[in-house]
Amino acid sequence: MQQSQNTSSAKPEPSIEKEEPVQPFESFIQNFKNTLKRVFHDENDIDKMGITRGICPKVWGQIMDCNPLSVVIPTEYGGRGGAVQDSLELLSAASYESLALSLTLGINSALFLQPFAKYGQDCMKPEVFSRFLNNQNMGGLMITELGFGSDALNMQTSYTDEGNHYNLKGTKHWAGLTGQADYWLLSARKQTEQGGLQRDIDFFVCDNTQPDQNIVVDEYFENLGLYQIPYGRNIVDVKIPKLQKLIPHTNGIQLMLDLLHRSRLHFPGMGMGFVKRMLDEAITHCQGRLIGGKPLFVYDQVQQHLARLQANFTILSAFCKHSAGVAGIENDLTSLGLEANIIKTVTTDLMQDSSQTLLTLVGAKGYKLNHIAGRGTVDSRPFQIFEGSNDILYAQIGEALVKLMKNAKQNGLYLYLEGHRLTERAAKYLKELINFDIDIQMSQRKLVEIGRVMSRIASMDLVMKLGDAGFRTDLIDGAVSILRQEITALLSFFSTNQTTLVVADYQADSSWRKFV
Repeated sequence: MQQSQNTSSAKPEPSIEKEEPVQPFESFIQNFKNTLKRVFHDENDIDKMGITRGICPKVWGQIMDCNPLSVVIPTEYGGRGGAVQDSLELLSAASYESLALSLTLGINSALFLQPFAKYGQDCMKPEVFSRFLNNQNMGGLMITELGFGSDALNMQTSYTDEGNHYNLKGTKHWAGLTGQADYWLLSARKQTEQGGLQRDIDFFVCDNTQPDQNIVVDEYFENLGLYQIPYGRNIVDVKIPKLQKLIPHTNGIQLMLDLLHRSRLHFPGMGMGFVKRMLDEAITHCQGRLIGGKPLFVYDQVQQHLARLQANFTILSAFCKHSAGVAGIENDLTSLGLEANIIKTVTTDLMQDSSQTLLTLVGAKGYKLNHIAGRGTVDSRPFQIFEGSNDILYAQIGEALVKLMKNAKQNGLYLYLEGHRLTERAAKYLKELINFDIDIQMSQRKLVEIGRVMSRIASMDLVMKLGDAGFRTDLIDGAVSILRQEITALLSFFSTNQTTLVVADYQADSSWRKFV
């Protein structure tokens, strides 16, 4: 049990009645799905709602009446227990209808409630969880700063110890639910006596409903896609009671890694429902659309597109199974950066690939923002950017692989991967493709490329393990075949010598009209 710090500003613990959930999860999730169908399709037009800023309070109220966030709240505080498989199923059900809704629930779950449940001080938990369960409160996370997007360790938001509270000052931006969340997890670095900042990072629960803890929204961004979620620039100048500081098990950087890795392992939940929707829409369209007197469905190229969509569905099914087994808050995910990055990058690439595939299949009408294909393409794109741009994460995957091989004194890709827990099964299947030595001293662009290769081999491994568990064989075979095609293409690109550089002064002697 974590010990709370005693301060004069400590709030008395509210008494709340703990009610055991009486509804089985299967009934709970079905009621949630039925509610989404009613509010998005029967009573409203989601194609119109999806291109307007914000979400109708009445619609939001009906969704929250299902108490979806109870899934991630511990049973001792009136929730459903926080089982990862339940969280993934909830996110999937939401993303089938609305990617913005799923991300909203994901922000609340993985970026606030789960880290708070694990690291929050016990005296705070009854009040906070009660407000989520009974008052439809929401919570988010503020890490990103101007000039320090991917360089979070150099954030400039600082705090000082003022005796009975901490004073936090700084500027944060691109926090989902800007101006809307009741609670925020704020990251900051302690200011030293010399005026500098300590290296470690601390996290604080900020109650935005309290006068001294109100975060001022300096600007709302006109974000491209995900219109229902507000983003903006926030001015932080707040006084946080000491009982609202998260207590890391080791240090703040380790806390942040555990938090972010757990969040990335929840991405397959959001991706799963979205990709399933793209697949269902594509099959329905291709079966009903006639070209040359034949349905699109029978054309060979269309079958290739549909097979790829179905493979994406199967891969994300494997990811969900894997995450359900490792991503619980009882586990320390600090050291799981490699698999967390693999699952985040591949999931978000498959989301964008699936929406682009549907857009290709439906043609011009899919280019409308109020069509699921167009909206899905715009809404899924930022998933490849936030919580680590995929290019950066692929480079990190490549760097991690090279470091592991170097430590093992092994240059042979196959020889190393056949013994790695994330790739041992798939490596044997791909031996003739990956049985070569790699240059440990490779360029950054090559690190990105080998990172992509590693991520797809690990994806195939998880698909094979899903098949071992009894998942439908024809879907497993299709996904393995598609992944093999992609790995072959990636390896071909990796083996090509790429050293081209940009010519900064390209405008000199480069006008084509001179050569007509």
